[in-house]
Amino acid sequence: MELRAYWEILRRRWWLPILLAGLVALISALQLRPWETRPPSYSASMRLLVGVLPATDAPQSAYDPRYYAWLTSEYLVDDFTEVVRSELFAQGVSARLADQAIELPPGVIQGSAATGQQHRILTLNFSWGDADQLAAIANAAAAEITENAATYFQALGTEGAGVTLLDGPAISVVGASLRDRLEWPMRIGLGLLVGLGLVFLMDYLDSSVRNRREVEMLGLRVIGEIPKDR
Repeated sequence: MELRAYWEILRRRWWLPILLAGLVALISALQLRPWETRPPSYSASMRLLVGVLPATDAPQSAYDPRYYAWLTSEYLVDDFTEVVRSELFAQGVSARLADQAIELPPGVIQGSAATGQQHRILTLNFSWGDADQLAAIANAAAAEITENAATYFQALGTEGAGVTLLDGPAISVVGASLRDRLEWPMRIGLGLLVGLGLVFLMDYLDSSVRNRREVEMLGLRVIGEIPKDR
């Protein structure tokens, strides 16, 4: 199909994608309110070292206790990542914040093991809407991890493990996400694309004959044409 044919299809129903994009823009604006300034969000991060002491009563000729201590520490980081996401850990931190009336929901603290050569490093990230409360939560979480690490590790079936705070907690302001900035124009663009798709679908389903070319495509001879009144 030539470009002029595409243009003719769009010209006949140009209002459909414009109308659909306009409706999407209006409804999305009422939902997202892009003209309003969103409240600031804050993030806290800290790094902790997870370690297990080597076994002292094992014969070193059988295996290297230091190597297996390091290996055990790496596995513990993966398990401890789930611990800090748990309701039990959230309750422990909330108990430390009881005098400040801060309730910490489970899942606020997101832990992830660092990559590369730092397999025994646990990185924790927090997100909260108030900077002062976030600092209190981060400090309480750090104290809960370092002071009660033995209790959590015992639940995981590991003894002699400990956690050392390396960095943080560091508080920083989190700007608007890429999704927040692009969601409204992306919705409008999607509405425009859907409208264009409907235009071509309606033209495909339309069996009307409008010009000489369409008549000839049916295998009929054109005897004459009545020009459009301009």
